[in-house]
Amino acid sequence: MPELRQDPTTKQWVVIATERAKRPEDYSKNLDKVELPHYSENCPFCPGNEAMTPPEELAYRCEGTEPDTEGWWVRVIPNKFAALVPNGGLGRMHESGFFRSMEGVGKHEVVIESPLHNATVGTMDLRQIEEILLIYRDRFNELSQDPRFQFVTIFRNHGKLAGTSLHHPHSQLIATPIVPLHIRHRLEEAMRYYDDHGECVFCRMLDEELNVQKRVVLETEKFLAFVPFASSTPFETWIMPKEHAATYGNISIDDAKKLAEVLSRIMKKLHSGLNDPDYNYMIYTAPFKDANGNWYHWFIRIAPRLNMIAGFELGSRVFINTTPPEVAAEFLRQEI
Repeated sequence: MPELRQDPTTKQWVVIATERAKRPEDYSKNLDKVELPHYSENCPFCPGNEAMTPPEELAYRCEGTEPDTEGWWVRVIPNKFAALVPNGGLGRMHESGFFRSMEGVGKHEVVIESPLHNATVGTMDLRQIEEILLIYRDRFNELSQDPRFQFVTIFRNHGKLAGTSLHHPHSQLIATPIVPLHIRHRLEEAMRYYDDHGECVFCRMLDEELNVQKRVVLETEKFLAFVPFASSTPFETWIMPKEHAATYGNISIDDAKKLAEVLSRIMKKLHSGLNDPDYNYMIYTAPFKDANGNWYHWFIRIAPRLNMIAGFELGSRVFINTTPPEVAAEFLRQEI
C-alpha cells in the first residue's frame, strides 16, 4: 500500500509509491551513455584553453605555474554566463507600492573539478575529491567576508536531466544578498524544533537513523550517509557530519578529507549501480549570520534524477518516490 511520509526537518510530505515500486535495475537498463575523450579542443574548461574563460579566482596548481595557464588540478572562475553580477546596489525597489525587486547582485563561480574532460565524481580518485571539497571551503569562506552577501549555494549538476550544459566536470557556487525562501523555511522549522525540544532536529534525525539502521548506507567516525525516511526522489542520499555544525565553512581540512572518502564511495556506487545517472548534489548550509547556530546542521543532499516531475508534484509540492528508502539504502550498502 502507498505511504505518506513527513520530513521532520521541513514538515513536507512525500508519497512512497509502493504500488509503482521500481528496483535499481529498472532505472539503469535503458540509459545510453556517450563515451567522452579525456581532452576536447573546443572545451573552455580543458587545460590549454584557459584563455577561453574569465580570469581565475583561485586555482590549486603546480608550483611555478602562472595563473590562467596549464598546470592546475582544480580551478575556480567567474561564470561567463552568470545568473547574478558582482556590481550593483542592494536597495529594494517597489512598483505600485506592491511588487518588490532589487538589482541582480551576487557572485556566480564555476569550480572546474579536474583537467580530465571525461572525469566525474563517480570515477575520480580520492585525492581529487578532497581538493574539490577544500576549494569549496576556501571560496565559501572568501565569499562570506563580503558584507553584501548572506548566503552561498554550492551545487553540482550532472547530466542533461540535472541541467548541465557542458560535459567537462564542474560544479558551481552562487553567493546571494538574500537567503532563499526554502532555506529560511528549513531554518524556521529547525528553530521551532529547537525551541520546543532543546535539541537540533538534524542531530535527532542522526540518532534515530543510527538506532533504526535500515536506511543507513555508510557510517564513519565523522559522517553518516543515509537515505532519508521521507526521500523525495529515488536513491536520494544525505551525508551529514555526526558532530553538530551549522555551516560548511567551518569544516576542518582533516574532516573535509574524511568527507571526501564518504562522498567518493557513495558516488562510485551510484555510478556503477545505476549506470551513471543524472543527478544534482547540493550543500545545505546555514546563512552566514547563523554560522554558529545550535538549531541548524549542514549536510550534502544527493538527488539522482530518475523520475520525471509532473503535474501532481508541481501542483501540490508533494513528490512521488517510486523506490522505498529502505530498498534504496539496502542497494547502496551492497559492495560500498
